[in-house]
Amino acid sequence: MAGRFGVIGCLAVIAAVVMGAAADTHTVGDGLGWTIPPGGKIAYSVWADKETFEVGDTLVFNWNGTHDVARVSTKEEFDNCTANNVTGTIQTASPANFTLDTNVTHYFICTINNHCSLGQKVKITFGNSASPLAAGAFSVVLFALAVSIMSHM
Repeated sequence: MAGRFGVIGCLAVIAAVVMGAAADTHTVGDGLGWTIPPGGKIAYSVWADKETFEVGDTLVFNWNGTHDVARVSTKEEFDNCTANNVTGTIQTASPANFTLDTNVTHYFICTINNHCSLGQKVKITFGNSASPLAAGAFSVVLFALAVSIMSHM
């Protein structure tokens, strides 16, 4: 009997570690904040490349001065710095928070004057992280394994 509970406990711990990763908060640009980057257009792509994004994470845009942040729908809008199809509303007060609710690429721009064309934009992409569906399927497999082990003890 003690062996069963040990196996179940072990499986529960594995499931908690794999499934229980909490959502992270990412401050866009770190210390730079959300501004026209002095290093040019590459600043925010360098920042985003060093981050690991997951569904459920929150992006925090902090700025001083006159800026805003809009989530645009397409790569074309991002590339052309146009905000014709904004997802949600344009945020005009700092800090502005956005939750990454799907594992598709997200595009954010500043719509003030030429700020976007000067590099105040960021593309958020997801790496090889498991989707919620894949993580859910994994938990079902763990549960089935636990039931199978218990029935053979």
